[in-house]
Amino acid sequence: MSSSVIDFIATEARFGARNYEPIGVVLSRGEGVWVWDTEGNRYLDCLSAYSAVSQGHCHPKILAAMVEQAHRLTLTSRAFHNDQLALFYEEIAALTGSHKVLPMNSGAEAVESAIKSVRKWGYEVKGVPDGQAEIIVCANNFHGRTLGIVGFSTDPETRGHFGPFAPGFRIIPFGDAAALEEAITPNTVAFLVEPIQGEAGVIIPPAGYFTKVRELCTANNVMLVLDEIQTGLGRTGKLLAEQHEGIEADVTLLGKALSGGFYPVSAVLSNNDVLGTLRPGQHGSTFGGNPLACAVARAALRVLVEEGMIENAALQGARFLEGLKDIRANTIREVRGRGLMLAIELHPEAGRARRYCDALQGKGILAKDTHEQTIRIAPPLVITSDQVDWALERLATTLTQDFS
Repeated sequence: MSSSVIDFIATEARFGARNYEPIGVVLSRGEGVWVWDTEGNRYLDCLSAYSAVSQGHCHPKILAAMVEQAHRLTLTSRAFHNDQLALFYEEIAALTGSHKVLPMNSGAEAVESAIKSVRKWGYEVKGVPDGQAEIIVCANNFHGRTLGIVGFSTDPETRGHFGPFAPGFRIIPFGDAAALEEAITPNTVAFLVEPIQGEAGVIIPPAGYFTKVRELCTANNVMLVLDEIQTGLGRTGKLLAEQHEGIEADVTLLGKALSGGFYPVSAVLSNNDVLGTLRPGQHGSTFGGNPLACAVARAALRVLVEEGMIENAALQGARFLEGLKDIRANTIREVRGRGLMLAIELHPEAGRARRYCDALQGKGILAKDTHEQTIRIAPPLVITSDQVDWALERLATTLTQDFS
């Protein structure tokens, strides 16, 4: 590391809260699947800002839309209409088949908005007694880091010393439809779940799970809320991950790739009357639905579809997964994934996944560990076959490396 890199990292450590443990690289530029550090070294980005940069770094068409809108109008608040919001509503509804849209900023805000909305629906439409609404969630979930959300996390690192927490959540195992059926009561208003658990290590439920979940939610008048903030918008090789089982959520949450990494944009999409319960003054956001965000999101959605990124994610994801399965390394316990949402889980005796991520940095790949033993692989959806093969060569070398 040069002295300038050390200075950047030391300054962060001196002034910043220590709530992250970044890989030891200081990035300064990005284009497509590549990023460059302050010393000019190039890396293949296999994290995509946790899937927020699905369209590739600094996509020129999204950049152009952002710059053009920034010259015209950036923020009005929702006290006034703007000429981008209605178009954003119309286009995202047409793409996803949604009836109502609630624009927010971060993914966590979308989750909080959904929780408020389904509770309100439960009291005003379903007839749940006031203050008794229950939402079912899954163990090892990750839906954000607000106080409301971490209250129903099962990760001790996320929850520890942040309580007391709000009641109203029941936790069941992920991928267990029988557990869901048993947990539902007359006061259950929603089941909030990730189609694939990302932060937990790209955990994919058994085939048929979401078909059964959909049946149970419909039969019991429970809103199925799918958190597609990581899995949505092409990441798994479909527009939405729900499409792998041909189901439709009552409420869908989008974020991250909704702006292609240019701006915080999220949305709650509803295919029923859940969002219809909200009245003026009951929920809102100064920045939610601002014209700059809407213009960026419209461009991000447009390039995703027009440039075939969803289809490419399916094609290259299959190639990447097969290549990972072909790596013969004693360190690997399991390889799993769908589309370009992949994970390599290591045997405990292989040591922490972090040291493999550090080694990959030295070979020109940036990846991130999760839950000690898992390396996540999630490059931008614009990755090519040659780039996949290039990455696989370096992953194979690293995973067979002797660290003793």
